[in-house]
Amino acid sequence: MWFNSWEFVIFLPIVLITYYALNHRAQNIWLIIASYVFYGFWDWRFFALIAFSTLIDFFAAQQISDSKTKARKKFFLSLSLSVNLGALAIFKYFNFFIDSFIEFGAWFGLNFDTPVMRLLPPIGISFYTFQTLAYSIDVYRGKMEASRKITDFALYVCYFPQLVAGPIERAQRLLPQIAKKRNVSQAMINSGCFLILVGLFKKIVIADNAGIHADKVFSDPSGATSIQLWAGMILFSIQIYGDFSGYSNIARGVSRLFGIELIENFQTPYFSRNITEFWRRWHISLSSWLKDYLYIPLGGNRHGKYKTYRNLMLTMIIGGLWHGAAWTFVIWGSLHGLYLAIHKLWVNSNLSQWCHKKSVVPHWISWLIGVMLTFHLVAFTWIFFRADSFQMAWLYISNMLSFQGAIRLRDVFIPALLILALLPIEIIQYRKTDIFSFLKLPFIVRTVAYGGIIFALIIWSGNDVPFIYFQF
Repeated sequence: MWFNSWEFVIFLPIVLITYYALNHRAQNIWLIIASYVFYGFWDWRFFALIAFSTLIDFFAAQQISDSKTKARKKFFLSLSLSVNLGALAIFKYFNFFIDSFIEFGAWFGLNFDTPVMRLLPPIGISFYTFQTLAYSIDVYRGKMEASRKITDFALYVCYFPQLVAGPIERAQRLLPQIAKKRNVSQAMINSGCFLILVGLFKKIVIADNAGIHADKVFSDPSGATSIQLWAGMILFSIQIYGDFSGYSNIARGVSRLFGIELIENFQTPYFSRNITEFWRRWHISLSSWLKDYLYIPLGGNRHGKYKTYRNLMLTMIIGGLWHGAAWTFVIWGSLHGLYLAIHKLWVNSNLSQWCHKKSVVPHWISWLIGVMLTFHLVAFTWIFFRADSFQMAWLYISNMLSFQGAIRLRDVFIPALLILALLPIEIIQYRKTDIFSFLKLPFIVRTVAYGGIIFALIIWSGNDVPFIYFQF
């Protein structure tokens, strides 16, 4: 079920009321049941997959923790890696390899396009497999002890607020909250409801409205003017941010109602001055996961600048493939890897240091230039992320850069309006580095803001648009 659905409006109060009436251990069991019901609304057939992954990782981690020899530890770590990555490869990338094989044959005039099985990927598989992989690896590295209670670990894997679209939680952070008794304070309830309200606003008012207009442009880039294509690129940038950060806000808010704190997944990423800062602020749980379990094990920046650039490229390409089995995601990841490598090269150059010392440009101007440049570089990559194929993305970019067609005010009005609607929330969070600083504003300001948000939600609540990241 969607967070923005009537089913969830009925589901959540039932879960909460029952939860508050139970003791700690019963609460965990109840949340497991609720999480499986929540997951089963998409397809009950994948219950077995998530349950199998849970049992394998629970058993493997205990064996890793109890084993006396390194060889035995490696064996059970390999078991966990094989099961999780194997499931991910089969369910998420099988169709990609089949389609690529068919296209490869077509280049040589061979027809391999025969009826083959197509697999439906389980929703959220990318998120919970990365979460359980991190757990097994951390136990192997000696960073934590294996969980001894199957109910605690099962809830860690299937906890419904963050099951299907993150954030990707580390076991060291989430498991202790699950294992101990939780007290839900009035402050947590207030802040949780605030996060849910902000998340719904970002999703329903900002993202869904941006998506309606972006879809029109991306559906037929050949029939759009250049300014419409530029607007479409910006609109999708707004949509994916509002959609995903909105989901993360709702997930954190719902989780606070249960007394469990989830990691903040977005910190005003479109105010980033460079691409490195962007990845410290965007999808924080994934970027930190890629850094800790891929970039650093590859060597990080420890073996010279060229290997550092190679590691950045490999990490971001794999990050692209994590999003989906398509060449457009590979290009998206490659572009971000290239951006990061160029930025690191620039930062470490003598020219960069000289410019920094000699610069007479006011700080706010340099900040604005950096933010605008970074935003448009990121927005450009979203074209590949959104396009159905490389050919469509290329057509979109070609027409966008042709600078043809009339410039009409209505083509830029919607993006400007949505940006203005989102800015107050973003500015408060950016300046105070804390979204909860909004709760400290004067009562009258908060009352007007809440009233405006609720009114906007009522007006635009008719669009039933799924969360973008549910497909990953």
